[in-house]
Amino acid sequence: MKKQDLFLGLYILLPIIFLIVPVPTGLLDVFMILNISIALIILFTSLYSTEALSMSAFPTILLITTLFRMSLNVSSTRNILLSGYAGEVVATFGNFVGGGNLIVGVVIFLILIVIQFIVINKGSERVSEVTARFTLDAMPGKQMAIDADLNTGAITDAEAIERRQKIQDEATFFGAMDGATKYVKGDATAGLIITMINFVGGLILGVVMQGMEITEALQRYSILTIGDGLVSQIPSLLISLSTGILVTKVSKESDLGNVLLRQLFSIPKVLYIVGGTLAFLAFTPLPTIICLIYAILFIIAGRSIESVMEDTQIETEVDEEEESAEEIRRPENVVSLLQVDPIELEFGYGIIPLADVNQGGDLLDRVVMIRRQVALELGCVVPMIRLRDNIQLNPNQYVIKIKGVPVSEGEILFDHYMAMNPGYVEEEITGIPTFEPSFHLPAIWITESQRERAESLGYTVVDPPSIIATHLTEVVRKHLDELLTRQDVQNLINNIQEANTTLIADLVPKLLGVGEIQKVLQNLLREGISIRDLVTIFETLADNATMTRDTDVLTEYVRQSLKRAISNKYFPSNEMTSVVTLDPRIEQEIMGSVKQTEQGAYINLEPEKTQEILNSVKEEMEKMEDLGKNPIIVTSPIVRMYFKKLTSEQFDDLIVVSYNEIETDVELQSIGMVTV
Repeated sequence: MKKQDLFLGLYILLPIIFLIVPVPTGLLDVFMILNISIALIILFTSLYSTEALSMSAFPTILLITTLFRMSLNVSSTRNILLSGYAGEVVATFGNFVGGGNLIVGVVIFLILIVIQFIVINKGSERVSEVTARFTLDAMPGKQMAIDADLNTGAITDAEAIERRQKIQDEATFFGAMDGATKYVKGDATAGLIITMINFVGGLILGVVMQGMEITEALQRYSILTIGDGLVSQIPSLLISLSTGILVTKVSKESDLGNVLLRQLFSIPKVLYIVGGTLAFLAFTPLPTIICLIYAILFIIAGRSIESVMEDTQIETEVDEEEESAEEIRRPENVVSLLQVDPIELEFGYGIIPLADVNQGGDLLDRVVMIRRQVALELGCVVPMIRLRDNIQLNPNQYVIKIKGVPVSEGEILFDHYMAMNPGYVEEEITGIPTFEPSFHLPAIWITESQRERAESLGYTVVDPPSIIATHLTEVVRKHLDELLTRQDVQNLINNIQEANTTLIADLVPKLLGVGEIQKVLQNLLREGISIRDLVTIFETLADNATMTRDTDVLTEYVRQSLKRAISNKYFPSNEMTSVVTLDPRIEQEIMGSVKQTEQGAYINLEPEKTQEILNSVKEEMEKMEDLGKNPIIVTSPIVRMYFKKLTSEQFDDLIVVSYNEIETDVELQSIGMVTV
């Protein structure tokens, strides 16, 4: 048998023996000192343990020590009643604590009982109960967090098992502590009852059986009773205090001593205020010298801590500078500088208030709404838009970059509004002439005082954040096809895969790769067609990919399957839509000039013929714009993609649709024809 097992067995067996066999007073003194020593060990171990689970056996320890203490109490009671003497420890506590005064001893004992029973015991019991409840309630959330970390690869299987076991141990420990605190409460109650029995029983035995005077019996047995109660209650108080410390322990970084010192004496300002307050109190009737000594000590301590903090801050700054310099020197870290943000919005220092939440700016919120709006409108997730100030720009200038390259810019006047004439306002308003950056429309900068008048006249008035947000939205829409990566396409596939397992299994990678699907989706986004209905798009690709893998041709099939969405976008219901058609002779010439290669098809028209076609397109577009109509050209399905390629370089905003992309109930009116 191991030594620790033997000691534990004796420690549990002895209380049972003490309850039956009388214990000599000398041996009783030995065990009482041992009881106090064990209580001190438990107290300081609880104080300096780093976390509650460091003493996971505390509920069992609480039970064993309570039994040992109660058995000593019974043995001392037996000796008091039999012989009127319970050893040197009991006598010393009774005489020393009370100072030889019976009334003082009784008062001190009662105060100790109140502190033990009402303050420490009651608080420890309540904290244990609440902690146990909260720990059990938090278990499902902690388990889910572990599962999430495990699924993302943040932790290994072994670490997950260890963390789950720790959560279970915490729940078991605090549940056991909730019940174990009842031992301490019962111990305090039993100690109070035993003390009353000692006092009353001792008086009766001393007067009736031993023939003592009432005053003599009162003096002897009251001192013995107080001594016995103190010897029992002081270890009980220490262990109750240990219970409270353990269940209220929250820091897992260091022991309680370090935590208390760091948290109470870490702010020099607090120590200065306390020192100043005590210095003021020194001039009141309070002891002047003591207040001044404490005031000086606190002020010196505050100055010392402040000096240490300054030195630490300087060392930290130096270390950070050295670390930054070292990071730059390392060649492998240059790779991080090569990363390019998909979308950037750089602005001068004059626009910073619009992006600073602390100054009431809402540009960040508008950027979030842009991503949401584009996702709903075009079915594509916009990459994170990075906002940063640039002192090299003019104060009111901003630049929009796509993949690190400036693609558009604008300039605003802070605290001004942009007023635009929608076309029917005849009365002019004074202001600073400018152009709206998104569509390059003529506009006027006006002041806050002119805003109401401009709106009453019919002007469209826009504030600077809205101007920037609208401009950024249009740029994102225009370049969204460039921003769609293979990873984005894979994420879109993953989003619908669970509900469309068969479709995805047939399409990817059996018929088309992710890169080919990416090109089809880019073709659609390039012309402003929403890819939100991915199921229809993928169904069409799966149906036609067996015949061709030409992404341009597949795009045309997809467009035809999305004709309801295209018609809804360009042709309002219950309204005649004006369009321009394409001369059949031009369609034949275009189809006759198409050359097929391994890299795809291209148009081999003569430059003169191409220019004539583009000139005719320009004339028809100008006619439609003069009428306030969107420039829409309708072609045959086989020609549409080639004609769009032919005109896209010069007329990026031209809408080209085929007859197969228009719903049968749409009413069209041809007001022109592209011809040569």
